[in-house]
Amino acid sequence: MVTGIGDPKFKLNGGQIEEIIRKGTPESLYRDKKVIVLTPDATRTSPLPTMIKTIKRIFGNSASRLDFMVALGTHQPMSEEAILKLYGITKEERNTLYAENRFLNHRWDIPDTLVRIGKLEESEIEEITGGLFKEAVDIVINRHIFEYDLIVILGPVFPHEVVGFSGGTKYLFPGISGGDFLHFFHWLGAVITCWKTIGFKHTPVREVVNRARRFVKVPLHNISMVVTPKNELAGLFVGPPEEAWSNSADLSAKIHIVYKKHPYKVVLGRAPEMYDEIWTAGKVMYKLEPIVADGGKLIIYAPHIKEVSYTWGKYLYKIGYHVRDYFLNQMDRFKDVPRGVLAHSTHVRGIGTYENGVEKPRIDVVLATSIPEETCRSINLGYLDPASINIEEYQNREDEGILFVDHAGEILHRLESDRA
Repeated sequence: MVTGIGDPKFKLNGGQIEEIIRKGTPESLYRDKKVIVLTPDATRTSPLPTMIKTIKRIFGNSASRLDFMVALGTHQPMSEEAILKLYGITKEERNTLYAENRFLNHRWDIPDTLVRIGKLEESEIEEITGGLFKEAVDIVINRHIFEYDLIVILGPVFPHEVVGFSGGTKYLFPGISGGDFLHFFHWLGAVITCWKTIGFKHTPVREVVNRARRFVKVPLHNISMVVTPKNELAGLFVGPPEEAWSNSADLSAKIHIVYKKHPYKVVLGRAPEMYDEIWTAGKVMYKLEPIVADGGKLIIYAPHIKEVSYTWGKYLYKIGYHVRDYFLNQMDRFKDVPRGVLAHSTHVRGIGTYENGVEKPRIDVVLATSIPEETCRSINLGYLDPASINIEEYQNREDEGILFVDHAGEILHRLESDRA
């Protein structure tokens, strides 16, 4: 059973937040139990300081242990100082109120951190993917979660390029997972295409994640947030992950999907500071691609970005950014590249064709960042000097086919004609 409330017009206050969490979380779940809370990193908008402090008040005196882990996926590990800043905890509070708590990263990059817990068999993968894939996949996850009696998933829900909507059991996979399983389902999402996945509630990738969740025998509890663009809570649902996530995804679809009457020849999306590499700033493309006209241009405006990817850059500098069929038609060439990297590449490059050795992307993708022009060209993306951009020249020109989107990367834009 899920406890919660949500509406696009709501703005939940601290008292309401605490009441919902207490009501939806029976004390029997955590009294004298070891509890670990999985949270997003700094690349997601959410009122984490409020939520962490509320959870501390509710769980702190009853749980035998209360720790926190940043579900990084494959993002860069955070220092404890950065985690405390993310959670809104001062140094003094760390040494007093939170002295007994541990603040952990999911160290996906350290093999000994991971453990195999099961396998999705070839027949099951074939069934889920409608025959797109015929392979068995080992399920690998962070071994430290098995030291606890309860896993609390704390995170927001937004439209997502790989699973359809983020949140829920996605905080397990890829949040605290690794290995081939992670790369498999990212590539599955890419083969289906971002266009047919993002903002859709029921997707093959979500089904893969939910089936993998069956192998996690530690009890799970979800505190699922729906956050407004102003970082306020419009919804909060507490209970079993699948149900809490489902309610959140329904509300997210009302808040985080904007419909436009016509496509635009030029769309300029300004990436927020929380995206510090193209690996995450690619979300600007994912959320805006559907409203760019055929032959149009999408500009990712982020002067603060200097890197393609801190983790996967060595691969991306080698393979560049290409449409899906570029890879599908010559997979042997890329057998040594993690499929999650291929997925990111094609998600950023977008829809297109590759026939007779000729690649034809549907739109141009241009970086207006601090990444040098030579580098942009070498990875098959366009370049625009960010200093040459005057934001005002892109504003209030929708009738001319030009659109500016601020804080791009979380609100999905679609055409009215694509409304379900």
